[in-house]
Order: sequence, then C-alpha cells, then structure tokens
Amino acid sequence: MLASVNSTYTDVMTSVFSSTIAGKAWFATAAVMFAIVQILTAARIFGHLQGVVRLPHAQVKRIHRWSGRLAIVCTLPVAFHCIFILGFDTTDGRTLTHSIVGSFVYGVVAVKLFFVRDSDHPRWTLPLVGGTLFAVLVTLWMTSAYWYFTSVRFGL
Repeated sequence: MLASVNSTYTDVMTSVFSSTIAGKAWFATAAVMFAIVQILTAARIFGHLQGVVRLPHAQVKRIHRWSGRLAIVCTLPVAFHCIFILGFDTTDGRTLTHSIVGSFVYGVVAVKLFFVRDSDHPRWTLPLVGGTLFAVLVTLWMTSAYWYFTSVRFGL
C-alpha cells in the first residue's frame, strides 16, 4: 500500500518539479513565506506594526487565519516525504537536527490548535506557541530547503 502511495506521490511531484526533493524544498519555502505573514499579522493583531500592516483589524485576522491554514497545508507533502520516504536520519549534524526538530512540528501545531484558545490562556501563551512554531518551521527550512537551494541546485 505505501509503495503505491509513494509511487503516486512521486508521479504528482515530478509532474511539476524536477524531483521530489525539489518539490519538497519549494513547498517548505511556501510554508515559511506563509509563516512570515503569520508573524507580521500576529504582531499587528497584538497591537504592533500598525504603521507597517495598514489593514483593518478584521482583515488582518482573516489573513492571519488563512496564511496559517495554507502554511500547514504546504507542510503536508513535505512531512509525507520526510516521514515515509526519507525517515529519521543521523548521517550528519544537519540531518540529525532536521530529524529531531521535524519530530516536534505537528506537536506544536496540535498545541496551538487544540489547547491554546483565544480566551482560555494568559496573553503571552499564544505568541509563545506561535513563535515556537515559526522557529521550528524556519529551522526545518534552513536545514532542508535552504541547504538544497544553496548546496544542490536552485530551481524547479
């Protein structure tokens, strides 16, 4: 069953990208771009960056919600590739760091989505969890997509 899913995944990814790794790198990059939007809109929601993000509060909240959803959606093919095709790897410091940090990403997402509610926590909790998720995503991107673009090849 997994071989069939792996084959379908590879066919879909290579219909758009030159390889599955290239697809993974670009999806990870999109996730980090949406995460940057998350940080900017979160800062605006919490009363900062009014001069930078000059949009009405309701619109900023809507952008924040959708950029978060899209960021998570972009991580799904990446996670599938990492978990089911590459697996946990310890061959060098970069891959070990990537494997360990990657093990936490959906745990932080679960905490943010299911345990941290808008009114059930101290005001600092949501920025802490969101900032942690941002740091995790950027670390994963630096140890995968950035490495791929700078060490292997840049392109589709």
